[in-house]
Amino acid sequence: MKEFPIPVVAFGPGSQPETEEANFLPMPHDMESFSMPTIHLEADPTTLAAAIEVLEKLYASMLNTSSTQQDQVEIDLAGIAPNVVELINQSLGHGEVSILVRGAINFHIQEAIFAGIWRVQALSSVGLLQSDTICAGAIPWMVQKQAILATSSQVIPPALNDGIMNAPAILNELQDKSRNYRMGKSAHVINLSLLPMSQDDMAYLVSALGAGSVTVLSRGYGNCRVTSTGLAHVWWVQYFNSMDQIILDTLEVVDIPEVAQAAEEDYADSVERLGEWLAVMKEEVV
Repeated sequence: MKEFPIPVVAFGPGSQPETEEANFLPMPHDMESFSMPTIHLEADPTTLAAAIEVLEKLYASMLNTSSTQQDQVEIDLAGIAPNVVELINQSLGHGEVSILVRGAINFHIQEAIFAGIWRVQALSSVGLLQSDTICAGAIPWMVQKQAILATSSQVIPPALNDGIMNAPAILNELQDKSRNYRMGKSAHVINLSLLPMSQDDMAYLVSALGAGSVTVLSRGYGNCRVTSTGLAHVWWVQYFNSMDQIILDTLEVVDIPEVAQAAEEDYADSVERLGEWLAVMKEEVV
């Protein structure tokens, strides 16, 4: 099967040299808005009909679910011909959110242009495809599961130096909120942009929290980069403008930061738009 391209690389505090950060992705200058995908008009009727069958199954399942439902919609693409999968990928398109989950099995995840619909590929440590699915929900279930598996309930504070001011207090607060966090609670947010933080402070937090297993890029007016950390339920969330400059830098104690998830109203809108797109595809079969 042809590999499904997922434009995600590792990023976040301490994950790459500063000189490379500006080359992460081209920065959009305007908010991306929904536009219908362009169907491959040269697809033969058999391929098109097979793609429609898969997307109709997805559509029917989504009609009876919500984005917050625990049992998510999943469509297995194993055994489907590569040309049909390619047409399905074309039809779903690329949305604003890309996710990389690292572990014994690596998950490459790309949101479709229909918010709340995700293309998910599981790859072995040597890059062999293990599974290929379409998932529908606020965010694919394995993101939260893998993020918490790769964390600890406490971290070892780094050594102090004269340049460190506020970082130890912030780390104590994070550890307290992490220990007492219960799934589903509202996010506890620490806005680093509003605090006097030295370079030594930032280096202290990066060293203490460490890198987690989940990396998220959400593209909108600028980029929002979300990384899980080594401390349970703690995420580093950074917002960048079109010049790749940080305009908001926060730490969140939460299941998954809201910016990485599809909103309920967007999910409902995607169901409607997917139905409209299926109608367009069916016209091509006639």
